[in-house]
Amino acid sequence: MSSLSVRFFRARQRVASGSGYFQAALFMAVIVAAAPVAWGQWTQVTSGVEYQKFTLSGPNNVFVTRMDRATTSLIIDTLLSNDTIRTGREKVSAMAARAEDMIGYWGQEWGKYRYDVVVAVNGDFFNLTTGVPTGGQLIGGWYAKRYPNVTGGSGFAWTLNRATFIGGCVSHTASKNKVTYPATAQEQYITDVDRARGTNELIIFTPYYDVSTQTDSSGAEVLVQMARPTLLMPTPGYTTGTVRAIYNGAGNTLIPFDHIVLSATGTAAAALLSNVSAGSEVRVSQEITHYQDDCATRNSVDWTKTYASAGGGDVFLKNGAPYDIADTNLNPRTAFAYNSTWIFLVVVDGRAAESIGMNMAQLANFCINYLGAADGINQDGGGSSTMWLDGVVRNHPSDATGERTVSNGIMIVQLVENVARSSAFAAGQNIITTTSATLRRGPGTNWSSSKSFAALSTGRVMTHPLNGVRAKGQCWWKCEFGSDQGWVSENEMGTTTRVDAWNPY
Repeated sequence: MSSLSVRFFRARQRVASGSGYFQAALFMAVIVAAAPVAWGQWTQVTSGVEYQKFTLSGPNNVFVTRMDRATTSLIIDTLLSNDTIRTGREKVSAMAARAEDMIGYWGQEWGKYRYDVVVAVNGDFFNLTTGVPTGGQLIGGWYAKRYPNVTGGSGFAWTLNRATFIGGCVSHTASKNKVTYPATAQEQYITDVDRARGTNELIIFTPYYDVSTQTDSSGAEVLVQMARPTLLMPTPGYTTGTVRAIYNGAGNTLIPFDHIVLSATGTAAAALLSNVSAGSEVRVSQEITHYQDDCATRNSVDWTKTYASAGGGDVFLKNGAPYDIADTNLNPRTAFAYNSTWIFLVVVDGRAAESIGMNMAQLANFCINYLGAADGINQDGGGSSTMWLDGVVRNHPSDATGERTVSNGIMIVQLVENVARSSAFAAGQNIITTTSATLRRGPGTNWSSSKSFAALSTGRVMTHPLNGVRAKGQCWWKCEFGSDQGWVSENEMGTTTRVDAWNPY
């Protein structure tokens, strides 16, 4: 290994990787033999993050990035192809690039930090046709796709209090997943999140479902501005939102970055409409019921305030010992592993003469003997296995075409304190577009556009606590142009003396 870009809060430097390799023997109890290999040298990527490429007998090339769990400026989050759970696939490198310099909710405040993406790997298995991940996903605190009920597995989790664990069999008890309406003292059970609605159902659509709800006009939809992402807040806990719009018989509602849409049909629509009014409070409670391997005995693991999670496959390592290692095929592998000190992202190349891949037993023993990991879960592998580090794909994906498009990913993020806030405009101020302008669902080019306006279009700045926030290299303002609302880059705005009646919502 020659050199690696070293990052520290977005500074780019170069350092030599140094010397000091030594030979060590690794005995893998579940395979025939293992030869001495070079190991032991970690290169710092940024404060608290280190990288190493292992060259093993087999032969196998293994790429590992580890994160010091005690470094509070580092977090785990997930990536989503094209930022939509509904459909589509995208390369890990493209997902990581879009997440770079975006804002999140870490610190329990939107926009307190910007993301500096240090490393990203591919995540869950997925439907090859639609791109929809097989398991569930939480991204930036939003429960964007439920884990399937009582199917035997879930995935890793990273919480707002910096805990990490690997989930097992789960379900969603109806009475513990609900919307409460304080004004009427009524509650309504949530059927599901981020999927097409059916008959007599209440679905929560989050900003990661798609640009809009993609529904027809047969039901009712309520746009709710949230004080924070929905998270997982079991009763009596909840996240709070305020009703901003009510649509009866009109579907396909736009979903801004800090909103949800309560979408219902039939009897569920009637119940929804009877309990909401403009400006009323809505409370959302969600809970994952966790079981042991038998999918019947309760597990004490607590998913409350999970910030990031992605589904996976075999839990190949548990409490420091190999576990569920029946898969004997040699394949490229991606894994999420950890101990009390480190979190590891692991990628094994395969299907090539220089690296043949690993079976599950070999992956477990590598994580135990080389990394000292205690727990680990296998992510999607094969041609999907990709490690993007500091702007470069480090491994050699096995597809002939190179990096594969996948459904989602896992990333280590360096938090950058967001101290830059513009005061160039003010709520209620008339503005004019100085060039063609894009109205976005949130502050940043990572959020998809909802509409475009030609130069010299007139609008007005709305009230929002994030006005002037910096993201993706620009400052952003929530604006309205007639009936259209969204976020505009300060670089596309100027002032005007035009005065019209103004409604902040």
